[in-house]
Amino acid sequence: MFNKVLIANRGEIAVRIIRACRELGIETVAVFSEADRHALHVRYADEAYLLGPAPSRESYLRMDKILDIAKKSGADAIHPGYGFLAEREDFAAACEERGIAFIGPKPSAIAAMGDKMTARNTVMAAGVPVVPGTEGEGALSNEDLLAVAPQIGFPLLIKATAGGGGKGMREVRSLEEMPALLESARREAESAFGDGNVYLEKLVEGARHIEIQILADAQGNVIHLGERECSLQRRHQKLLEEALSPELDEELRARMGAVAVKAAQAVNYVNAGTIEFLLDKEHNFYFLEMNTRLQVEHPVTEMVTGIDIVKEQIRIARGRALSYRQEDVRFNGHAIECRINAEDPYNNFMPSTGRITHSILPTGPGVRVDTGVYPGFEITPFYDPMIAKLIVWGETRAQAILRMRRALEEYRIVGVRTNIPFHQTMMDSHRFMGGQYDTRFVEERFSMDDAEDNRKNHDETAALLATLVAHRATERSAQIVQRNARDTSNWKWVGRWERMHR
Repeated sequence: MFNKVLIANRGEIAVRIIRACRELGIETVAVFSEADRHALHVRYADEAYLLGPAPSRESYLRMDKILDIAKKSGADAIHPGYGFLAEREDFAAACEERGIAFIGPKPSAIAAMGDKMTARNTVMAAGVPVVPGTEGEGALSNEDLLAVAPQIGFPLLIKATAGGGGKGMREVRSLEEMPALLESARREAESAFGDGNVYLEKLVEGARHIEIQILADAQGNVIHLGERECSLQRRHQKLLEEALSPELDEELRARMGAVAVKAAQAVNYVNAGTIEFLLDKEHNFYFLEMNTRLQVEHPVTEMVTGIDIVKEQIRIARGRALSYRQEDVRFNGHAIECRINAEDPYNNFMPSTGRITHSILPTGPGVRVDTGVYPGFEITPFYDPMIAKLIVWGETRAQAILRMRRALEEYRIVGVRTNIPFHQTMMDSHRFMGGQYDTRFVEERFSMDDAEDNRKNHDETAALLATLVAHRATERSAQIVQRNARDTSNWKWVGRWERMHR
């Protein structure tokens, strides 16, 4: 087992990895930017080192600094978490060159599956169905993309080849608007991943976003841990995930799982990864992309399988075989994850920054909160607005929804606005309760208007109650206790009367 692991990340995922390392008896090293000097992962780690200024390019994306800190601290492994350097082939290769274990896939697998165009060609060769799109390897110029777009057909998506999370992604409805969107997507991809290359993909309308969690070891064993339903998105950013999907039955789950395993085997994949599919209305599924890293939403899979994915990542990177066989994987109950973001759902989800002055986390049976913040922590504009993940488990999907309602009601964050009201409204949506939604549901068929009306009503009620309380307080302060008519107390009068009648 490793003696010391450096976590090349921040926030809740850094805290999550530190906890897994502690349970395995491994020392941890945190890295941080100036903005994260007082972050929770810095406090939890055994050692912590400053990377640089707040911008990611000057801190969490600095491979040279991170590798130097690993050498200085004596770390024999690096866990990249998700985002930042997690899907950078050159970073994984640099770790290998310096004799540091990279807790993730081999550089060759990241190159094959991390680059979305190469991944499409790889899985197509293995017989895996893919969404129509650009299929050539290497970078395509804007002119090339504009020429091939009409052949694919509109609507389509522009997607960054080097990452995910909706960064560098644009929806295109016509050829006329495409040049500006290409430039915008390239700029965002370059800023987020250090790579401005993009590719095109046909937009499958009315589809659901289903991803399959896979684990693979160096001995050639590959298993899947079932699916996650990730269709509730806004601007291609996931907001809420479920495991298992209400749309899949056992037969379809087995078929998609087998295809996911086949895709991983096509590149000799090792460690944890996710194969993402689009599922159309007729239950035809198409390979979308592979995330060669730990996913944000991995806790829902952990809740229904009982498998600690982060610990398995560390064991695999150490060269050990998987702790489980496919027949050992059992699905128990249902789990839902709500991403708690610092944004205002009543104001077009505008980011909210500031200092968290008060926080009460929900607890109780079947409730888990993964977070990297605490009262007094400042939410800055430099990083992703997600401040916590609220995960619940229930014996059934209905029970999980009821438990999530209760947990959201208990959750209190003061100092910044959050999207908790959005999730509460979603839990009350009849379409969500019936599992009748797709990737466009939030943007096209979901509204916070009802919640806004309720909030206004609550505001009016709160104002009336506050006025009543203030009025009663004023009345009390205005009450004057008049002096007794005899200008003295009854006790004194009794005393005087007794003395007079002795």
